[in-house]
Amino acid sequence: MRVAYIQSIGGASGDMLLGALLDLGLPLEELRRCLELLGIAGVEVSASTERRCEVRGTNLTVTCNAGRRYSPREMSGVVSGSALPDKVKSQSARILENLWRAESRVHGEEPDVLELEELGTADTLVDVVGFAYGLHFLGIGDVYSAPLVLGASSPPRWPGGYSNPAPATLELVAMAGAPAVSELAIHEGAGELTTPTGAAIITSLAKFGRPPMSVQAIGVGLGNKNPEAFPNALRIWLGETADLAAGETGVAMRQQDIVLLETNLDDVTGEILGYAQERLFAVGALDVWHTPIQMKKNRPGVILSALLPKRLEDAGVEVILRETPTLGVRSRPVERFVARRDIQEVETEFGAVRVKLKYLAGEVVAASPEYEDCRRIAQETGRPLQEVFRRAEAEARELYR
Repeated sequence: MRVAYIQSIGGASGDMLLGALLDLGLPLEELRRCLELLGIAGVEVSASTERRCEVRGTNLTVTCNAGRRYSPREMSGVVSGSALPDKVKSQSARILENLWRAESRVHGEEPDVLELEELGTADTLVDVVGFAYGLHFLGIGDVYSAPLVLGASSPPRWPGGYSNPAPATLELVAMAGAPAVSELAIHEGAGELTTPTGAAIITSLAKFGRPPMSVQAIGVGLGNKNPEAFPNALRIWLGETADLAAGETGVAMRQQDIVLLETNLDDVTGEILGYAQERLFAVGALDVWHTPIQMKKNRPGVILSALLPKRLEDAGVEVILRETPTLGVRSRPVERFVARRDIQEVETEFGAVRVKLKYLAGEVVAASPEYEDCRRIAQETGRPLQEVFRRAEAEARELYR
C-alpha cells in the first residue's frame, strides 16, 4: 500500500503540507482542476522553488481575490455540494469538522454562530481540500506522522492577540491525543510554527508513528518564516508498506486494531440512515452498511454497521448515538485482510486514465479505472461513459496482465 509519512521539521501549516505534495509530483494544474471541481471563484494558486536554511522545497502561494468570508456551515456546504470524489469530500469534511469543534471550544460558541477570521477565507478550503485531493491523486492510502513541532510557548505579543501555541491548535492536539516535541531553544522568538489548519489536517488523517516502509520519494513544503536557527519546512516521505503481512496466507495484509460497531434500529427513516452513514464516513469509518432484519413484534428493522480503526471508536459511537434513535451500540474487535492496491496512469486513445490495480501474492489480478477520469473524458469527447471505462480497463489489463 502506498503511504505518506509527515515529518514536521520546522512546523506545519496547510500551505506547507500542500506544498510538500506538489513537491512530490502533484501537478499545479491538477490542483487548479481540484479548485474547479470545488466550485470556488476568485482563487489563484502558484508555486515556487525556494530555500530555508539551505533546504530546498516548494513554497505554495494562495491568493484570494474575492475577499469573501465563509461560515463553518458554508464551507461544509461547498465541500458536500462539489463534484469532487467521495473520499476527498469525506476526508475534507472530517478535517473541517474537527477544526470547527476546536474553534467552538476555544470561543465558547456553537459552529452555527461561530465567526471566523483567518480561517474563514477560501485559503482554508484550498489547503484542506487540496491536501485530500493530492492524497487521492497520488494514490496514497494511509497517512502517518511524526510528533508535531509547536514551537516555544509564549504569551500574546500584542493586546488582544493569542499565545503560542494558538488555542485552536492546542485543542486539536488534545482532541487527538497527539504527541508534540519538547520546546527547544532554537524555537524562541519564532512564533507560531504549527497552525490550526496544519494541526487539523494531520490530527484528522494521520496515525502517529513511522511504519516499516520502502521510501520512494521525499516532498518538501516551505513556510513563510525564515529563522536563522532552523528551516521552516515540512517533509512528506512517500513510500510503500510491505506487500504481505506476517500471517499464514502469504496473499494479503492483515489489519488489526479495528472495531465493528453495530446497532439494531426499527424506528428510523432512510434519510436518517443515509445521513448517519455520511457522518460515520466523515469521522473516518472504513466502511458502513445496512442489513435488513426482523425484530420483536414482527417489526422490520435494520442493522447499522460501521467498521472503524480502534482509535476512532469513541467518535463513531458518538455519531451513532447522536444521529439515530438507538439507546446502545455494540462494539467488538475484528481483523481484516486487505489486498495490496496501487494506482497507475494508463494512456488510452481518449487520454490518460488512472487505474486502481489489485494485487494478490505480488500479481495484478484486477484493474479498475477511476470513475472521475472516465467521466471527465466522456464529457469532453462525447463518448459513452461505458465505452471509455471498457477501453481503459482493456489497456490496463493488457499492460499489467
